[in-house]
Amino acid sequence: MNAIVERSDTPVPARVPAHATHRFRLLLRREYWEHRGGMLWAPMIAGGLSLLLSLGLLVTAVVFARRQVAGGSTIEHNGVTINGLDLGTLASQLSRDDLRELADGLYATLLMSAGWPFLVMIFVAFFYCLGALYDDRRDRSVLFWKSLPVSDTATVLSKVVTAAFVIPAISTAIAIVVMLLFLVALSVAAAVHGANPLPLLWGNGVAFLLAAQLVAAIPVYAAWALPTIGWLLLCSAWARSKPFLWAVLLPLAVGAAASMTGLLQLVGLDRHWLWSNVIARMLLGTVPLTGADLSYLQHAAIDGDRMIHLLSVAGVYSNFASPSMWIGIAAGALMIALAIRLRRWREEG
Repeated sequence: MNAIVERSDTPVPARVPAHATHRFRLLLRREYWEHRGGMLWAPMIAGGLSLLLSLGLLVTAVVFARRQVAGGSTIEHNGVTINGLDLGTLASQLSRDDLRELADGLYATLLMSAGWPFLVMIFVAFFYCLGALYDDRRDRSVLFWKSLPVSDTATVLSKVVTAAFVIPAISTAIAIVVMLLFLVALSVAAAVHGANPLPLLWGNGVAFLLAAQLVAAIPVYAAWALPTIGWLLLCSAWARSKPFLWAVLLPLAVGAAASMTGLLQLVGLDRHWLWSNVIARMLLGTVPLTGADLSYLQHAAIDGDRMIHLLSVAGVYSNFASPSMWIGIAAGALMIALAIRLRRWREEG
């Protein structure tokens, strides 16, 4: 019996290649899937520990205050003596200056409670960049990725965007959640002791101001981190082994040699100029703190400026007025371009 084979003259539609934007989103997802432990769980665990510690300190403070009251201690404010932990009566006696000081103290408290995810972010971003291109060559998965219709430029840029934006965005979101949860705990403690937390803790808008400032600061610190990201990716693409030693020890050795020999003084520079202007930018860019920020902190402490201006949008974005910011951006872009070139031609021996 002969089988009858039916032939269809309907043409098979050609498969439309994915748009470059869609491929880039997939590359970003790949980075997140492969490093979800460091990007998500590490700052989340750090935020949880920070919240637990903050709650422990809050409970300790309440217990200590109760013991003081039980021992006969009283609170005197504006000539009014208050017995017990009647925070409602105390809040009604606060002047405008007192409320401003309360807002500044609340701002500092919330900022400290949200700091742990950012501490973890510093190390996650550093070691992510350091192994971003080296690990692909070490496990030979680079051969698979090179066989896909994805350019080396897109691959490296996806790692740059991940280090500069995705990791800080995730850490910022977790920090904001931790901050708000701690503020809820403060509100419960205030309500239990007779105060209305809505006008006292939420009405000043400090929590929302701080959250908006943290989100708005992400592009600034992404630009600030470009020299470090570029240097680490360059070492990751170049080193055949132990990229950490090349990335860290080489700048440290050059800086130590320049300081000990005084060669920079021959061209009119300070003996330690290389450390603050080059080496720090190469190794400490993942720290969300710029030279302008440190200068502002110093002047704020002297002038007594308000704490809520610490991360003001105008102050943070004034970093773009600094020549060192743009020099660092240019240097970072150059090193990223070299990393793309090295990934294109580098072969493991």
